[in-house]
Amino acid sequence: RTERYVDTPYGKPSDALILGKIKNVECVLLARHGRQHTIMPSNVNYRANIWALREEGCTHLLVTTACGSLREEIQPGDIVIIDQFIDRQPVTPVGFVFQKMSIAERT
Repeated sequence: RTERYVDTPYGKPSDALILGKIKNVECVLLARHGRQHTIMPSNVNYRANIWALREEGCTHLLVTTACGSLREEIQPGDIVIIDQFIDRQPVTPVGFVFQKMSIAERT
């Protein structure tokens, strides 16, 4: 496990990138709200986070949330692949594109 603190053209990411392996697969972990969960959702520097992950060679994102579902058949711990995303954060820049990155959401 290695921790890497980086700068991007958009500023610093939410925390250090944590590089390591999970079952022999190279992975990079990033706590988007900071490890102490001190960054509010409207203050997450998503552009810096995505830039840092891309620069580290990441091509896919697995994102966890604490939200949940109104559908009874979706239980805690299920993996859900989203096909719609509504960003209600007013500070996310319009037109910011996550180019060629796959995003999966886990409830």
